[in-house]
Amino acid sequence: MKDALLRFLFEGAPVRGEMVTLDQTYREVLARHDYPPVLRAVIGEMMAAAALLSATLKFNGSLVMQMHGTGAVRLAVVECNADLSMRATARWEGEVKPLPVRELLGNGKFVITLDPLNGQHPYQGVVSLEGDSIAAMLENYMLRSEQLETRFWLAANDQRAAGLLLQKLPDDKGDADAWDRASHLAGTLTQAELLELPLGEVMHRLFHEETLRVFDEHAVVFRCSCSRERVGSMLKMVGVDEVRNILEEQGGIDIQCEFCNTRYQFDKVDVEQVFADQLVQPASDTRH
Repeated sequence: MKDALLRFLFEGAPVRGEMVTLDQTYREVLARHDYPPVLRAVIGEMMAAAALLSATLKFNGSLVMQMHGTGAVRLAVVECNADLSMRATARWEGEVKPLPVRELLGNGKFVITLDPLNGQHPYQGVVSLEGDSIAAMLENYMLRSEQLETRFWLAANDQRAAGLLLQKLPDDKGDADAWDRASHLAGTLTQAELLELPLGEVMHRLFHEETLRVFDEHAVVFRCSCSRERVGSMLKMVGVDEVRNILEEQGGIDIQCEFCNTRYQFDKVDVEQVFADQLVQPASDTRH
């Protein structure tokens, strides 16, 4: 499986790991916008990281990872659902030079939002942008926001994004040296190996002397959750009077999804249908 995530545990040690590789899923995102080359790599690494983090969670909902900045890159967003369906987008201004991600973003913040589907309130963690790489920023986020020691190795080129996560579990029982040993072994991994080798081969190269429990691979896919119905719901939130004013000024409403580039157009008839349930007048009780 080219677009896949693989989970594993170190037997008898408080360490778990995950690996992911994204081919078509990543290219689906790149195909929808003409991103500068360096921004493509940022998006790819964020997608790999979001998939890895999402797979550590046990909830039905979505994980949204955002980086906001004041530099050339103003916003990068990745959404990953519990079924490992993903989408991503970014905004930038002017020339995006080949600089470290911290310089591309400037002053800003790193935000991760967990949005459950069961009616519970979303949880959001926010930290400042600290570190010279997305991996370093994420490690800082996990330590400060979640109090979990987590290491990331991320890579992306024009065709593929990939990543490796190691996490020290709160339970300190078992092999006390396993975390340091696993981190040292993973530190020998090159970006070329991460991008070019199958998941199983990477795992074997790194941890063939360790006893691992390996779980089944899970497919990762690109999927955008936008729809005409969702856009209609958004218009309802704006309000019928405001939407009618926009219609009078512009002659129609044209909304484009920033994630998948799909365009949704609404004319006067469409708008009346959107607000039909609000515009129905109650029947009169007057009898003649």
